[in-house]
Amino acid sequence: IFANIHEKDQAYEGRTVMRLSDGLQGHGEHRRVLRGGKTRGDNKANDHDMGCKEKYTPFGMVNEDTADLYLAFGSSAKTSDFIVDCLYSWWDHQSPAERDAFSLLQIKADHGPESNGRRTQFLNRMVDFADHIGKPIQLLYYPPYHSKYNPVERCWGKFGKSTGTAQKLADAQTMLAWAKSMTWKGVHPVVELTRKVYEKGISLSKEAMQAVEARLERHPELPKWDILIRPACTV
Repeated sequence: IFANIHEKDQAYEGRTVMRLSDGLQGHGEHRRVLRGGKTRGDNKANDHDMGCKEKYTPFGMVNEDTADLYLAFGSSAKTSDFIVDCLYSWWDHQSPAERDAFSLLQIKADHGPESNGRRTQFLNRMVDFADHIGKPIQLLYYPPYHSKYNPVERCWGKFGKSTGTAQKLADAQTMLAWAKSMTWKGVHPVVELTRKVYEKGISLSKEAMQAVEARLERHPELPKWDILIRPACTV
């Protein structure tokens, strides 16, 4: 799997590479406690007390060539739709010149449950996204428990250091301000907050997935780890 990622990096050297990760600091779904470090009642505050009202799922994408970093914080469930909606939002932030600068979008990702090479709703939405941007998309996955090799994990590490992992964030605005204040290779990230509610467990029927599979070009030896999606031809 690693050899294939390295091979694809060399084959597409010089083109824009965008990498995504669907967790914070390699821990999958990570949610910061937003209650100012205060307890409820007389009990001592506990770092693992997750009974607060405000919880946010962070999602990040970093461009390997330009170091541009996009961070989104969702207040709902971490789902395939949340991830792909973040991609649409990222695309909306790209200028016409940036969109024209590459001919293939390569996305390196963790093989997590919301975005892996067998997740029907994720693949369905990614086919639509490829049609939307009019560019082929190469999905490359890291093996399980190897997310630390995904370059975006270094961004999460920098974010953790900039916010101070021992500190509690008092509210959403403080969280966003902290995210905006960090830099990755000298560049401040684009930061967004979404309160859209996402439904868990959405999947396609076998019949519907057949149409999606017809659009996927899976690597013959690594069908779950390397998937090419070409945009639909338009006349």
